[in-house]
Formats: sequence, C-alpha cells, structure tokens
Amino acid sequence: MKNLKSNVFFKVGIIIVLILILLIPTTMVKEIIHEREVIQRSAINEVSSKWGSGQTLTGPYISIPFDKYIKQYSKKDSADKIIKVQEWLYYLPEQLSITGAISPEKRYRGIHEVVVYESDLIISGSFNSINYKQYDIESSNIHFDKATLNLGITDLKGIEKQISLDWNSINIFFNSGTSTNDIVSSGINATIPIINSDSALYAFSMAVELKGSQYLYFIPVGKTTDVTLTSNWQTPSFTGNYLPDERDISDAGFSANWNILHLNRNYPQSWIGSKYDVDNSSFGTDMLLPVDNYKKSYRVARYAILFIVFTFMVFFFVEVLNKVFIHPIQYLLVGIALVVFYSLLLAFSEHMLFNLAYLLAALLTLILVTGYTTAILKSKKIGGLIFGILVVLYTFIFTIIQLEDYALLIGSIGLFIILGIVMYLSRKIDWYELKIGHPETKE
Repeated sequence: MKNLKSNVFFKVGIIIVLILILLIPTTMVKEIIHEREVIQRSAINEVSSKWGSGQTLTGPYISIPFDKYIKQYSKKDSADKIIKVQEWLYYLPEQLSITGAISPEKRYRGIHEVVVYESDLIISGSFNSINYKQYDIESSNIHFDKATLNLGITDLKGIEKQISLDWNSINIFFNSGTSTNDIVSSGINATIPIINSDSALYAFSMAVELKGSQYLYFIPVGKTTDVTLTSNWQTPSFTGNYLPDERDISDAGFSANWNILHLNRNYPQSWIGSKYDVDNSSFGTDMLLPVDNYKKSYRVARYAILFIVFTFMVFFFVEVLNKVFIHPIQYLLVGIALVVFYSLLLAFSEHMLFNLAYLLAALLTLILVTGYTTAILKSKKIGGLIFGILVVLYTFIFTIIQLEDYALLIGSIGLFIILGIVMYLSRKIDWYELKIGHPETKE
C-alpha cells in the first residue's frame, strides 16, 4: 500500500478520476443557472402579459376587397362553372413618418427586474391614388366603399386611449381587429373614403399611446419610411434589419433616426393576397438591462473544469516538489469548494452587481481554500502560493468574460503561458524514479 501511495502514476490516475467526479456537480450548477434564467423569463412574461408585451407596429396600409371570377369544374353538371370569390388588394403608403418618445421604467416580480414602457407616437404620411387596373381588376368589381386602413399592433392590451384617424381632414375612429390576416393577425382598422380617381391623394395622421415591454419595433411599409425615437433610457440596443442612420446615446438617454427606402426591403408597394411576409423587415430598439447576470454566470461556469484542473495540478506539483502527501479526500474537498464558488456567484449576482458578486464569491472561496491548504500542509508559504495562483486564475477568468470579443484570443494566450510555466517547472523531473511524499516515513 505504501508503494502504491507514493506511485506518481497511481496518484495522477486518482486525480483524473476526481476531476471526472467533480464534473457532476459542475453540470448541476449549470442546470441551476439555466433554471433561474427560465424563472426570470417567466417573471418577464407574467408582467408583460398584464402590462403589454413587446410591440411591433405594422402599417398603416390600405385593404380593399374585390370580386374575382374563376372557372371551376362541376362534377354535377359535368361542365365548368363561373364562381365569384373575394380577394383583397393591399396598398402601402407613399410616405410614412413616425416620431415618438419612449418612457421606460423598471418593474419587479420577486427579485427579477422587468423593463416596461409607455410610448407616445405620432404616425403620419400619405397614399397615392389606388392603381387597381395594373392587376386587371374591373372597376365594377372593386369595393371602394369597404376600404379600410389597418395598423398592426402586436398586443392590443398596450393601447391606452381611443385612437382616431385624421384622413384628408376627416376624423375617423378605429375599430378593433384587422380586415384580414394576410399581413398581420392583430391590430386595428378604420373604414376610409376612397374614390376611383387617378389623381386622388390621401394624407393621414394619428396619435398612438402605446404600452409595452422589452422592445418596440416597426415595419418599414412606406416607400420612404422615416422613424425618430427619443427616450431617457441609457442602454438601448438597436436591432432588426436596419440600424439607425443617426443616433446619440448619453447619460440623459438616447435619440435615433431611421430613414428606409422601399428598395431596402423585399416586397412591393401593393399586392394581392398573402404573397409577402413583411415581418422579416422589422427594426427598432430593445430596452436592455445593463447586466445579464445569468449569461455571465453561465460563461464563468464554462471555465469550471479549467479551475479544477489547474488547481489540482498545482497541488500535485506541490506534492512532487516539496515531498509532501495530499490525500485524495483533501483534493476532493478543495474541488468541491471550487464548485461552490459558482453557486455563490449565481446567488450573489441576483441581489447585487455582477462584478461585486464575482469579487465576493472569489474572496470567500480564496479564504476557504487557502486556509484549508495552510492547515493540512502546515505551511504558510504553500498556502500563500495557492492563494496567489487562485487570484491569478480568478482574475484571468474575470478578464475573459469582460472582453467578450477577445475571449478566445486572451484565453488561448493565457493557456499557452500557463502550459509553458508548467513545462518549465517540470523540465528536470525524472518521472520514472519519482516518489510522492517521504519514502522513509512510516504510515
């Protein structure tokens, strides 16, 4: 047993087995992080379902029904019959201008923060005359009297006040729902007067007070779409198919302007039926919270195996170079302490800033591991060495998660340097003749 205990290859095998065992609690910590993230999303969805979800505005656009006559074979009469079906013609505005102010605020569900907002939007623009003849539609078959102006709104709970439409100086109130589901399935509509004239022009404007959460997006349905947003929110994320042409972000909030042409999207100004999916051209802003602690905690946990391997490697070289013996149970206890760090980090980060949570969790783990190492080896020098190496490791991982774009570069260089140090320290060790601990000591 004594020879087996001092056998370096047996010890390396034990260390590898311990590392594999510690992968189990490490995986459990990752699952806990995922579970807490799911709980956070549930809290966001719960608040959003009552206040108003993320909003996407589509339109406004004109819907006009028309009659179409088609041949259909009748088995009963053994002949073709002419039947009448109703289809819809859709027209998008020539110009579309949206100006709005967003007022976000934080709401809480338990310990979780949810961003909700109120927005005041002014939507205006114009339509050209309806050129239905390009689709070979007879004037007698098109129903101008049933034309509607539709505005797609994702969550109608977010509408705060009645919305009225100024259509060529005529005031019209909107109704709930859209004429069809060809373009959007949720929204409002207003019956509008359309005349059969090639020279008709239609100007419109409306004020929309809309509540929502997390994000506000738009669909660029205008031949020229101009959107200007202002807000006191300091951490916006401009997302979607188009970035702002101009933007300004400061401690006072942000302002952004988009100017989009019909040439920038993949659908025309008019069509029949449900030929096009306009949702793919959405753009707008997310109201992001400054810290995503679950994402960062998960990224840190991905380096758990690195922590455990290098810490055990340090302990192994302490055994080899200082002729001491560290029991596998002591390896295991230190490994568990390293895994508990990730649990502490997750718990702390839910109640304080992530950087402070990382510092506190790392400090507690350093005190525990260093104190235990000093006690079992009865050497402050070795305890200080372990402390210094763990400080370097925690600082290294913290730097990697802060520099996300350069994580691979910094991580690869760091690993190369660590490998070089290990190779340098072990360059003169005769592994075949090496015995761990003091051979002359009786167990």
